[in-house]
Amino acid sequence: MNPKRTPAIPGFFVIQVECRQSRGVGSGARRVIDFSSLDWYSLGNQKQRMKFNVITIFPGIITGYASESILGRAQKAGIMAVRAVNLRDFTTDRHQTVDDTPCGGGAGMVMKPEPIYAALKSLGAIPFRKDDGLAKIKKIMTGDIAKKKRTVLLSPRGRQFDQRTAEQWSKLSELTLMCGRYEGVDERVAERMVDEEISIGPYVLAGGELGALVIIEAVARLLPGVLGNPESLMEETHGRTPEAGEMTGEEARGEYPQYTKPAEFKGWKVPDVLLSGDHKRIAEWRRKNRR
Repeated sequence: MNPKRTPAIPGFFVIQVECRQSRGVGSGARRVIDFSSLDWYSLGNQKQRMKFNVITIFPGIITGYASESILGRAQKAGIMAVRAVNLRDFTTDRHQTVDDTPCGGGAGMVMKPEPIYAALKSLGAIPFRKDDGLAKIKKIMTGDIAKKKRTVLLSPRGRQFDQRTAEQWSKLSELTLMCGRYEGVDERVAERMVDEEISIGPYVLAGGELGALVIIEAVARLLPGVLGNPESLMEETHGRTPEAGEMTGEEARGEYPQYTKPAEFKGWKVPDVLLSGDHKRIAEWRRKNRR
């Protein structure tokens, strides 16, 4: 085994290991294993802001929304970063074709696997499969870093996104979202290029961009420092209140009514209990009035 070091990016080297089989069939054959696909940046920078990558043919939809409100502020503060990746940049023809007719016939067009693979590869976002010869090597070299990344295909047939998933993904270092369009995406993308398929609900949209933004906002607001008042996370729908404790069943699905000043408007009054200053009674009222 003869290790070679070749310059890759400033401060790092790509290691190539040359293996020679000493006996048996194919004796003397050489195989070069290239580690250039490993995420060397993460190896040296495990404490980094969370990154969201969105692969889409309409990057303006993503960048426009992500530059506003809490997402925009969080990016300016360096807590997170949203990157819109234009899928057409990874095509090889002059028309920048990202779709083709379905094999076997049928209506509509299907998104091609080649540009999607190229886009995911450029991000280092293609998951290592069990049958991938480099999977074991990647695990040895990166440890838990590989577990901190996830690649997801937005699809109407996917598992439905929920708050529990948002909480799990808020612990990642990088989340890559592939937005489908047209009649769907080539099945080889779902089978070989992503960790899972996710849907935001039992309805059909023109593409995955809105779903990607829903996921980004749901995950981002759970990151430390994104919300001005962290207690907001405890008081809202699908959360829990310190006073009332963990909620289950119908209570966990609802939101209690909210009021603000003035205490009376056109004869419509704020419930007296909310003006009482009795936090225990207020918590109980809110628990009972969730809907």
